[in-house]
Amino acid sequence: MVLALNHQWIWDSWYAHDGKQWHGYFLKADKALGDPDLRHFNVSQGHAVSDDLINWTHLGTCLTPTHGSGNFDDMTTWTGSVLQGPDGLWHLFYTGSSSVEKGMYQRIGHATSTDMHNWERVGDGLCLDLTGPVADQYEKDHVIGHWHDRAMRDPWVMKDPDGDGYLMYFTARAPGIAEPNEGGAIGFATSPDLYTWTLQPPVFTGNFGQLEVPQVFQIGNQWYCLFCTSASHWSVAQKAGAGVPPVTGTHYLTGPSPRGPWTVAPEFLDGDEPCRRYASRMLDTGNGWVIMGFADSGHDTFIGHVMDPEPVEVDSNGHLNVIRARKAAE
Repeated sequence: MVLALNHQWIWDSWYAHDGKQWHGYFLKADKALGDPDLRHFNVSQGHAVSDDLINWTHLGTCLTPTHGSGNFDDMTTWTGSVLQGPDGLWHLFYTGSSSVEKGMYQRIGHATSTDMHNWERVGDGLCLDLTGPVADQYEKDHVIGHWHDRAMRDPWVMKDPDGDGYLMYFTARAPGIAEPNEGGAIGFATSPDLYTWTLQPPVFTGNFGQLEVPQVFQIGNQWYCLFCTSASHWSVAQKAGAGVPPVTGTHYLTGPSPRGPWTVAPEFLDGDEPCRRYASRMLDTGNGWVIMGFADSGHDTFIGHVMDPEPVEVDSNGHLNVIRARKAAE
Protein backbone atom coordinates (compact mmCIF):
# COMPACT_ATOMS: atom_id res chain seq x y z
CA MET A 1 0.00 0.00 0.00
CA VAL A 2 2.08 2.90 -1.27
CA LEU A 3 1.16 6.56 -0.75
CA ALA A 4 -0.38 7.19 -4.17
CA LEU A 5 -3.12 9.05 -6.03
CA ASN A 6 -4.87 7.69 -9.11
CA HIS A 7 -4.86 10.89 -11.14
CA GLN A 8 -1.90 12.79 -9.71
CA TRP A 9 1.83 12.26 -9.42
CA ILE A 10 3.36 12.50 -5.95
CA TRP A 11 7.00 13.29 -5.35
CA ASP A 12 8.81 15.02 -2.43
CA SER A 13 7.24 14.27 0.95
CA TRP A 14 7.73 15.15 4.62
CA TYR A 15 6.18 13.91 7.85
CA ALA A 16 5.07 14.89 11.34
CA HIS A 17 3.58 12.88 14.21
CA ASP A 18 0.84 14.42 16.35
CA GLY A 19 1.19 11.91 19.20
CA LYS A 20 -1.48 9.63 17.73
CA GLN A 21 -0.80 9.25 14.02
CA TRP A 22 1.51 10.22 11.20
CA HIS A 23 0.77 13.13 8.90
CA GLY A 24 2.32 12.89 5.45
CA TYR A 25 2.67 16.00 3.29
CA PHE A 26 3.69 15.80 -0.35
CA LEU A 27 3.99 17.63 -3.65
CA LYS A 28 1.45 16.61 -6.26
CA ALA A 29 0.42 17.47 -9.82
CA ASP A 30 -2.11 16.20 -12.35
CA LYS A 31 -1.06 13.31 -14.57
CA ALA A 32 -3.16 14.95 -17.28
CA LEU A 33 -0.16 17.24 -17.86
CA GLY A 34 1.33 14.31 -19.77
CA ASP A 35 4.98 15.23 -19.30
CA PRO A 36 6.14 14.57 -15.70
CA ASP A 37 8.71 17.37 -16.02
CA LEU A 38 5.81 19.84 -16.09
CA ARG A 39 4.76 18.84 -12.59
CA HIS A 40 7.22 21.19 -10.89
CA PHE A 41 5.44 24.34 -12.04
CA ASN A 42 1.91 22.95 -11.72
CA VAL A 43 2.15 21.96 -8.09
CA SER A 44 0.12 21.90 -4.89
CA GLN A 45 0.66 20.26 -1.53
CA GLY A 46 -1.34 17.23 -0.41
CA HIS A 47 -1.98 15.74 3.03
CA ALA A 48 -2.66 12.19 4.23
CA VAL A 49 -2.68 10.43 7.61
CA SER A 50 -1.58 6.96 8.69
CA ASP A 51 -1.14 4.84 11.78
CA ASP A 52 1.64 2.71 10.31
CA LEU A 53 3.21 4.65 7.37
CA ILE A 54 1.77 2.04 5.02
CA ASN A 55 -2.02 2.47 5.01
CA TRP A 56 -2.97 6.07 4.21
CA THR A 57 -6.15 8.15 4.30
CA HIS A 58 -6.00 11.09 1.91
CA LEU A 59 -7.32 14.40 3.21
CA GLY A 60 -6.86 16.42 0.02
CA THR A 61 -5.01 19.59 -0.90
CA CYS A 62 -3.67 21.64 2.00
CA LEU A 63 -1.63 24.42 0.35
CA THR A 64 -1.52 26.01 -3.10
CA PRO A 65 0.41 28.90 -4.65
CA THR A 66 -1.07 32.38 -4.20
CA HIS A 67 -1.99 32.58 -7.90
CA GLY A 68 -2.17 36.03 -9.43
CA SER A 69 -1.06 37.80 -6.28
CA GLY A 70 2.42 38.93 -7.31
CA ASN A 71 3.61 37.28 -4.10
CA PHE A 72 6.90 35.40 -3.67
CA ASP A 73 4.99 32.08 -3.87
CA ASP A 74 2.43 32.81 -6.59
CA MET A 75 3.99 30.20 -8.91
CA THR A 76 5.01 27.29 -6.68
CA THR A 77 4.77 25.99 -3.14
CA TRP A 78 7.45 23.33 -2.99
CA THR A 79 9.01 21.06 -0.38
CA GLY A 80 9.09 21.87 3.33
CA SER A 81 8.77 20.55 6.87
CA VAL A 82 6.22 20.65 9.69
CA LEU A 83 6.69 20.86 13.47
CA GLN A 84 4.71 22.00 16.49
CA GLY A 85 5.77 25.20 18.21
CA PRO A 86 5.63 26.18 21.88
CA ASP A 87 2.49 28.18 21.08
CA GLY A 88 0.68 24.91 20.30
CA LEU A 89 0.35 25.83 16.64
CA TRP A 90 1.70 23.65 13.88
CA HIS A 91 4.23 25.40 11.68
CA LEU A 92 4.80 24.67 7.99
CA PHE A 93 7.98 25.96 6.37
CA TYR A 94 7.98 25.61 2.59
CA THR A 95 9.64 26.74 -0.64
CA GLY A 96 8.06 29.46 -2.75
CA SER A 97 8.85 30.88 -6.17
CA SER A 98 7.24 33.70 -8.14
CA SER A 99 5.91 34.07 -11.67
CA VAL A 100 7.65 37.44 -12.01
CA GLU A 101 11.00 35.64 -11.74
CA LYS A 102 9.73 32.67 -13.80
CA GLY A 103 10.30 30.38 -10.81
CA MET A 104 14.07 30.80 -10.95
CA TYR A 105 14.43 32.39 -7.48
CA GLN A 106 13.42 30.37 -4.42
CA ARG A 107 12.62 31.68 -0.94
CA ILE A 108 11.36 30.19 2.31
CA GLY A 109 7.74 30.61 3.38
CA HIS A 110 5.94 30.10 6.70
CA ALA A 111 2.34 29.15 7.52
CA THR A 112 0.59 27.96 10.68
CA SER A 113 -2.34 25.68 11.48
CA THR A 114 -4.37 24.45 14.42
CA ASP A 115 -5.46 21.21 12.69
CA MET A 116 -2.39 20.35 10.55
CA HIS A 117 -4.42 20.72 7.34
CA ASN A 118 -5.76 24.26 6.94
CA TRP A 119 -2.72 26.53 6.71
CA GLU A 120 -2.67 30.31 7.09
CA ARG A 121 0.37 32.21 5.88
CA VAL A 122 2.17 34.34 8.45
CA GLY A 123 1.83 37.79 6.92
CA ASP A 124 2.54 37.40 3.20
CA GLY A 125 4.23 34.08 3.99
CA LEU A 126 7.84 35.11 3.34
CA CYS A 127 10.10 34.34 6.30
CA LEU A 128 13.64 34.07 4.89
CA ASP A 129 15.59 35.23 1.84
CA LEU A 130 19.27 35.43 0.90
CA THR A 131 19.74 38.93 2.28
CA GLY A 132 21.68 40.49 5.14
CA PRO A 133 25.28 40.49 6.35
CA VAL A 134 26.14 36.87 5.42
CA ALA A 135 24.24 36.68 2.13
CA ASP A 136 27.50 37.03 0.18
CA GLN A 137 28.42 33.56 1.43
CA TYR A 138 25.63 32.22 -0.79
CA GLU A 139 25.03 32.26 -4.53
CA LYS A 140 22.41 34.93 -3.89
CA ASP A 141 21.75 35.78 -7.54
CA HIS A 142 20.92 33.45 -10.40
CA VAL A 143 24.20 32.86 -12.26
CA ILE A 144 22.68 32.17 -15.65
CA GLY A 145 24.66 29.61 -17.62
CA HIS A 146 26.46 28.38 -14.50
CA TRP A 147 23.49 26.83 -12.67
CA HIS A 148 19.81 26.36 -13.45
CA ASP A 149 18.33 28.42 -10.59
CA ARG A 150 18.95 30.62 -7.55
CA ALA A 151 18.75 27.84 -4.99
CA MET A 152 17.05 28.38 -1.62
CA ARG A 153 14.60 25.57 -0.97
CA ASP A 154 13.55 22.47 0.98
CA PRO A 155 13.65 23.97 4.50
CA TRP A 156 14.09 21.50 7.35
CA VAL A 157 13.29 23.09 10.73
CA MET A 158 13.99 21.54 14.11
CA LYS A 159 14.33 22.48 17.76
CA ASP A 160 17.87 23.49 18.71
CA PRO A 161 19.05 20.70 21.06
CA ASP A 162 21.65 23.07 22.51
CA GLY A 163 19.41 26.05 23.21
CA ASP A 164 15.91 27.50 23.36
CA GLY A 165 15.60 28.37 19.69
CA TYR A 166 15.25 26.64 16.33
CA LEU A 167 17.50 25.64 13.44
CA MET A 168 16.72 25.67 9.73
CA TYR A 169 18.63 23.84 6.99
CA PHE A 170 17.97 24.32 3.29
CA THR A 171 19.28 23.52 -0.18
CA ALA A 172 21.60 26.30 -1.36
CA ARG A 173 24.74 27.07 -3.31
CA ALA A 174 28.01 28.81 -2.52
CA PRO A 175 29.39 31.60 -4.77
CA GLY A 176 32.54 31.89 -6.83
CA ILE A 177 33.23 28.18 -7.33
CA ALA A 178 34.42 27.41 -10.84
CA GLU A 179 33.15 23.84 -11.03
CA PRO A 180 29.34 23.97 -10.83
CA ASN A 181 29.21 20.56 -9.16
CA GLU A 182 31.43 21.77 -6.30
CA GLY A 183 29.06 24.61 -5.43
CA GLY A 184 26.25 22.77 -3.65
CA ALA A 185 25.69 23.84 -0.04
CA ILE A 186 23.53 23.20 2.99
CA GLY A 187 22.20 26.59 4.02
CA PHE A 188 21.55 27.49 7.64
CA ALA A 189 19.44 29.91 9.68
CA THR A 190 18.46 30.32 13.33
CA SER A 191 15.38 31.61 15.15
CA PRO A 192 14.43 32.21 18.79
CA ASP A 193 10.71 31.64 18.19
CA LEU A 194 9.98 30.19 14.68
CA TYR A 195 8.82 33.64 13.48
CA THR A 196 12.02 35.70 13.23
CA TRP A 197 14.88 34.12 11.29
CA THR A 198 18.54 35.10 10.91
CA LEU A 199 20.51 33.84 7.94
CA GLN A 200 23.78 32.15 8.96
CA PRO A 201 26.72 30.92 6.85
CA PRO A 202 26.30 27.53 5.16
CA VAL A 203 27.17 24.55 7.35
CA PHE A 204 28.51 22.52 4.41
CA THR A 205 29.75 23.23 0.88
CA GLY A 206 31.13 21.02 -1.88
CA ASN A 207 31.22 17.53 -3.41
CA PHE A 208 27.90 17.92 -5.24
CA GLY A 209 26.16 20.52 -7.37
CA GLN A 210 23.14 20.37 -5.13
CA LEU A 211 22.25 18.67 -1.87
CA GLU A 212 18.46 18.57 -2.01
CA VAL A 213 15.85 17.99 0.70
CA PRO A 214 18.19 18.08 3.72
CA GLN A 215 17.05 16.50 6.99
CA VAL A 216 19.09 16.66 10.20
CA PHE A 217 18.60 14.09 12.98
CA GLN A 218 20.47 12.28 15.74
CA ILE A 219 20.91 8.56 16.38
CA GLY A 220 22.88 7.82 19.53
CA ASN A 221 25.76 10.28 19.76
CA GLN A 222 25.99 10.75 15.99
CA TRP A 223 24.35 13.52 13.97
CA TYR A 224 23.29 12.96 10.37
CA CYS A 225 22.28 15.27 7.53
CA LEU A 226 20.34 13.39 4.89
CA PHE A 227 20.22 14.80 1.35
CA CYS A 228 19.50 13.67 -2.20
CA THR A 229 21.37 14.31 -5.41
CA SER A 230 21.70 13.18 -9.00
CA ALA A 231 24.48 11.20 -10.64
CA SER A 232 24.96 14.17 -12.95
CA HIS A 233 25.70 16.44 -9.98
CA TRP A 234 28.69 14.61 -8.49
CA SER A 235 31.85 16.73 -8.56
CA VAL A 236 35.05 15.54 -10.20
CA ALA A 237 36.62 15.04 -6.77
CA GLN A 238 33.59 13.17 -5.41
CA LYS A 239 33.59 10.78 -8.37
CA ALA A 240 37.31 10.16 -8.02
CA GLY A 241 37.12 9.57 -4.28
CA ALA A 242 34.03 7.37 -4.31
CA GLY A 243 35.65 4.66 -6.39
CA VAL A 244 32.27 3.66 -7.84
CA PRO A 245 30.17 5.09 -10.67
CA PRO A 246 27.82 7.95 -9.66
CA VAL A 247 24.23 7.07 -8.77
CA THR A 248 21.06 9.08 -8.11
CA GLY A 249 19.30 8.92 -4.77
CA THR A 250 19.77 9.70 -1.09
CA HIS A 251 23.04 10.10 0.80
CA TYR A 252 24.12 11.73 4.07
CA LEU A 253 26.70 13.73 5.98
CA THR A 254 27.88 12.92 9.50
CA GLY A 255 28.96 15.26 12.27
CA PRO A 256 29.38 15.62 16.03
CA SER A 257 26.62 18.24 16.41
CA PRO A 258 23.75 19.71 14.39
CA ARG A 259 26.09 22.56 13.45
CA GLY A 260 28.73 20.17 12.14
CA PRO A 261 31.43 20.12 11.03
CA TRP A 262 29.92 17.80 8.43
CA THR A 263 31.66 15.07 6.42
CA VAL A 264 30.32 13.11 3.45
CA ALA A 265 29.74 9.48 4.41
CA PRO A 266 32.06 7.08 2.54
CA GLU A 267 29.44 4.84 0.92
CA PHE A 268 26.36 6.16 -0.87
CA LEU A 269 23.29 5.29 1.19
CA ASP A 270 20.45 4.58 -1.23
CA GLY A 271 21.21 5.11 -4.88
CA ASP A 272 20.55 3.47 -8.22
CA GLU A 273 20.92 4.36 -11.88
CA PRO A 274 18.28 4.85 -13.07
CA CYS A 275 16.98 6.17 -9.78
CA ARG A 276 14.75 3.94 -7.65
CA ARG A 277 13.86 6.27 -4.76
CA TYR A 278 14.46 10.01 -4.35
CA ALA A 279 13.88 12.82 -1.83
CA SER A 280 13.90 10.37 1.06
CA ARG A 281 13.19 11.03 4.73
CA MET A 282 14.32 9.13 7.79
CA LEU A 283 11.59 8.46 10.37
CA ASP A 284 11.88 7.14 13.92
CA THR A 285 8.93 4.80 14.36
CA GLY A 286 9.70 3.98 17.99
CA ASN A 287 10.57 0.47 16.82
CA GLY A 288 13.49 1.49 14.65
CA TRP A 289 14.30 3.90 11.85
CA VAL A 290 12.86 3.65 8.36
CA ILE A 291 13.43 5.47 5.08
CA MET A 292 10.65 6.80 2.83
CA GLY A 293 10.86 8.53 -0.55
CA PHE A 294 9.13 8.66 -3.90
CA ALA A 295 9.49 6.14 -6.70
CA ASP A 296 11.25 7.87 -9.57
CA SER A 297 12.86 5.73 -12.35
CA GLY A 298 13.40 8.69 -14.68
CA HIS A 299 11.40 10.81 -17.11
CA ASP A 300 10.25 8.14 -19.54
CA THR A 301 8.91 5.77 -16.88
CA PHE A 302 8.22 8.19 -14.03
CA ILE A 303 6.15 6.48 -11.31
CA GLY A 304 5.23 9.25 -8.88
CA HIS A 305 4.17 7.66 -5.61
CA VAL A 306 5.78 7.40 -2.17
CA MET A 307 7.20 3.94 -1.58
CA ASP A 308 6.48 1.93 1.56
CA PRO A 309 9.03 2.41 4.35
CA GLU A 310 12.14 0.24 4.44
CA PRO A 311 14.19 -0.36 7.62
CA VAL A 312 17.52 1.37 8.20
CA GLU A 313 20.15 0.18 10.66
CA VAL A 314 23.28 1.79 12.07
CA ASP A 315 26.47 -0.28 11.98
CA SER A 316 29.31 -0.22 14.50
CA ASN A 317 30.98 2.66 12.64
CA GLY A 318 27.89 4.81 12.83
CA HIS A 319 27.12 4.31 9.13
CA LEU A 320 23.54 3.98 7.91
CA ASN A 321 22.45 0.95 5.91
CA VAL A 322 19.13 0.43 4.15
CA ILE A 323 18.18 -3.18 4.78
CA ARG A 324 17.11 -3.71 1.16
CA ALA A 325 20.48 -2.56 -0.17
CA ARG A 326 22.46 -4.64 2.31
CA LYS A 327 20.44 -7.83 1.77
CA ALA A 328 20.60 -7.47 -1.99
CA ALA A 329 24.38 -7.39 -1.79
CA GLU A 330 24.64 -10.58 0.31
